Amino acid sequence: MKFKILFIALFIIVSCKEKKKESTVEVVEPIIQKFYLGTYTDGDSKGIYRYALHEDGSLEQIGLASVANNPSFLAKSSDDNYILAVSELDVKGIGFIESFAIKGDSLQSLGKSATGGAHPCHVAINEDGYALASNYTGGNVGLFKLDEKGKLSEVLFIEEHAGQGTTDSQVVSHAHSATFYDGDAKVLVADLGTNEIWFSSLDTNQNSLVPANPQKLKMADGAGPRHTVFHPNKEWLYIVNELNTTVTRAALNEHGGFDKKESISTLPADFEGESFCADIHISGDGKFLYASNRGHNSLAIFGVDEATGVLTLIGTESVKGDWPRNFALSPNDDYVLVANQKSNNIVSFKRDSETGLLVFVAEIEAPAPVCILF
Repeated sequence: MKFKILFIALFIIVSCKEKKKESTVEVVEPIIQKFYLGTYTDGDSKGIYRYALHEDGSLEQIGLASVANNPSFLAKSSDDNYILAVSELDVKGIGFIESFAIKGDSLQSLGKSATGGAHPCHVAINEDGYALASNYTGGNVGLFKLDEKGKLSEVLFIEEHAGQGTTDSQVVSHAHSATFYDGDAKVLVADLGTNEIWFSSLDTNQNSLVPANPQKLKMADGAGPRHTVFHPNKEWLYIVNELNTTVTRAALNEHGGFDKKESISTLPADFEGESFCADIHISGDGKFLYASNRGHNSLAIFGVDEATGVLTLIGTESVKGDWPRNFALSPNDDYVLVANQKSNNIVSFKRDSETGLLVFVAEIEAPAPVCILF
């Protein structure tokens, strides 16, 4: 009898230890970061797609998120509930912007609004739901408001641009991108056609854009400003110039405006072909900046001087495709994903946070990819 009792006691003790041991084992789920892909739909594409970036850098297509017409640029609301997409069209002189509700891996259209100009190619949205659509052919910028249910207003205000640069691509205004800054109270627009950066303030009482003084920052002849990005310290603005393949640094001055500083080429010194810059991004720590080259088909990698903001070209990395349009750093800055428009593929690179350099990991087919949005 005693032996039986002892055996039961030992069994209970061992069982408890095993259960305790089992309870300490944690199941770690692999990290999957999903993103949306904007495309051109004059070929095989149907609209906006959903993809996944896996922890090892591999890529997966989840499927078509929504049918859309030329959704060439996307933006997400601050509450992560809605997506805005331009419809880069010219329908009797106008294009459109469309809002979508995020429903799992799908998007539900909530309606369209005319942008006030043709071929809108960029959209931005601030914390309060104000949105800007840059009309490339229209040469202007439309202001909108997204309500709490994701419904987009009609155009509230149109900022008209006038002027021209010095090249055949700069005969008229071409508003290429608009950015909110200074706590979303101010707006800057890169206008490739006038060859200037335009500055204004957002008037939320009148729902308008009020020109700053000075209103414009002129770029070098033939530069063609396209996209911009701020350093995390908000004191340095970097402008990628499409036509002369450079990045220009501008510095915040004591009056709240920006002074143009030095420019640096995005191409190797021995490159002799034709190339055009497209996009620009900076790492979250502000140590490295990247710009895409269409033609040279590469990403330029720059080191950022932490004291002055001056850039140094570290090197260029082949994008393993043709015509890199938009690219994006993953939310944790571990990977860089590139949308190669003409070769119909997305490529992932592992990013070294210490050196800024990139290592090719994977690629996946994608129909006319032009915008990546995490």
